[in-house]
Amino acid sequence: QVQLVESGGGLVQAGGSLRLSCAASGRTFSSYDMGWFRQALGKEREFVAAINWSGGSTYYADSVKGRFTISRGNAKNTVYLQMNSLKFEDTAVYYCAAAVEITRATMKRPGSYDYWGQGTQVTVSS
Repeated sequence: QVQLVESGGGLVQAGGSLRLSCAASGRTFSSYDMGWFRQALGKEREFVAAINWSGGSTYYADSVKGRFTISRGNAKNTVYLQMNSLKFEDTAVYYCAAAVEITRATMKRPGSYDYWGQGTQVTVSS
């Protein structure tokens, strides 16, 4: 069982930065692949970024590539999402998720993940 708690969301002006954190409970955190998703009001949950268990492989949605960076600190049971050059359209509730295993074919599907956090709101003012 893994419990995930996101933090770091807030209100920021367009062009600004935020760093989201996702703290995980459980001693097996380092064995999970991790992902970040977001859901804007009235829209479906969409993939943002993913990182494999070792941190050696990262993946990004085209919409955030070059602006967002996912990383993890297994010693701290935490995964991060550094968000730079934020845009109004990045406004959403951001969720972290853990998966026993994801692949390039499955990482963008919410159903591929086994555990979810409660989400943290990110609001970008234009």
